[in-house]
Formats: sequence, structure tokens, C-alpha cells
Amino acid sequence: MLNNSVNTNVGAMVALQNLNATNRELSDTQTRINTGLRVASAKDNGAIWAIAQNQRATSQSLNAVKESLQRGQSTVDVALAAGESVSDLLLQMKTKALAASDTTLDTNSRVALNDDFVSLRDQISKAVNNADFNGANMLKGTDPTDIKALANGDGSAVITVLAQSMDLGTGALTALDATATIGTQTAAYNMITTLNQAIINVSASLSALGTGSKSLASHLTFIAKLQDTVDGGIGNLVDADLAKESAKLQALQTKQQLGVQALSIANQAPNSIMSLFRS
Repeated sequence: MLNNSVNTNVGAMVALQNLNATNRELSDTQTRINTGLRVASAKDNGAIWAIAQNQRATSQSLNAVKESLQRGQSTVDVALAAGESVSDLLLQMKTKALAASDTTLDTNSRVALNDDFVSLRDQISKAVNNADFNGANMLKGTDPTDIKALANGDGSAVITVLAQSMDLGTGALTALDATATIGTQTAAYNMITTLNQAIINVSASLSALGTGSKSLASHLTFIAKLQDTVDGGIGNLVDADLAKESAKLQALQTKQQLGVQALSIANQAPNSIMSLFRS
């Protein structure tokens, strides 16, 4: 049986302990609602927080992978656009060469066709020289830039798209140099064979670039899905169920009010002792 005492109010102590416990739970619930996280720091759940933090690192590293893939894809697409222009120019040059191979052509017409041919030839160099993206050119010179885009989050794998030189006199246009003309009927006739081979070579190079661009795009889609999956896994570990927390908040607020009332009642208990000393 509890003693009646003004020094020790056991009921008040119990009520205060319960109220403090309720206040702690209420504070935790409010933090979850404010942050949206069930595990916001290592003190909430050290093991889960560490796992989630490692997965956040993985997700952020995938951002760098996506950026690398996007840069690579843009560089390849610029090369494709320039390469397609080169292919179109070669088709026009072939038309000029075929026309100039006619043995009945007069001198003035042959000169005009050759001038057009030379102009188209020079445009190839302009197209190739302007196929730059972020300082990389996959078509220019004897040693153009290969694309090596990151393929995973730790940098141990890359997706390589090989460069395809289309400078005059190199790569796909080895047989077509910067001095090519169709000034004579014989030169025009021989140029047809050269241009046929050049068109075949450029088409093969464009096919390789197109396949590379498609590979980068496909892997970019995969990386985006992978990142979404990782982010979803992090959410499963640390996100709070706000519907549940909302219901719990209502219950704890009610419990807190009752706890305050219970403490108030318990604090009044010593006052009853005064009645024992009244005459």
C-alpha cells in the first residue's frame, strides 16, 4: 500500500513518465511528417541509414553515367548529321561526274560542271570540319575522336563508338582527295568509279555511327530505369508512411492531452493530506 506523503508523489511521477514518453513519440512522429522520412539520420536506425546512404551514392553516380551517355549520343548524332550531308554531296558529285563523262559535251559546259564539282568537293571539308560537339569530332582528320561513354556507376565499363574519318583523302574518302576534278572526259569517267566506292564507304560508316548512337540511347534508357529502381528501393527503406503517421499523430495528441490531465490530477493528491490536519 502506498503511503500518503508530501515528499514523494508516486502517481505524479508515473504520470510524468508516461507524458514524457508520449511527448517523445509525438516529436518523432512530427519529424517523420516534416521530413517524409522514417529514417532521417543514423540515430533513427543506423543499419538502415547506412544501406540507404550507400544506395544514394549509387544513384548519384548514375547521374554521371547518364550525362556521359548523353554527351556521347550528342557527339555521335552531330557526326551522323555531317556524314549524311557528305553522303548527299557525294551523290550530287556523282551526277556532275556522270554528266561530264559525256564525250559530246562542249568545253564551256565541262568547265561549268567541273566548277560545280569542285564546289561540292570543298563543301565536304566544311561539313566535316564543323562536325564538332564539346570539342570532339568523329569525322575529322586521320585520327578522329572515338566516343567512350561510361556504362556503369563505378567506371569499370564503357560503351565505345568508333570514329569514322570522312576527310578528303582519308578513311571512307581515301580515294577522293582535295584536288579531285572532272576537268576532262577521262577524269570524269574515272571519277564515277571513285565516287561509287566513296558512297559505299560513307554509307557503311554512317551505318556504324547509327548503330553506335542506338546503343548509347538504349543504354541510357536502361540506366534511367535502373536509377528509378534504386531510388524506389531507397524509398522503401527510409520513407515514412504519411497516412499511418497522420493517424498516429492524432492519437498521440489526444494521449498527450490526457497525460497532462492525469499529471494535473496526480499533482493534486498531496492537497488531500491537508484535510487530515484541519480541526
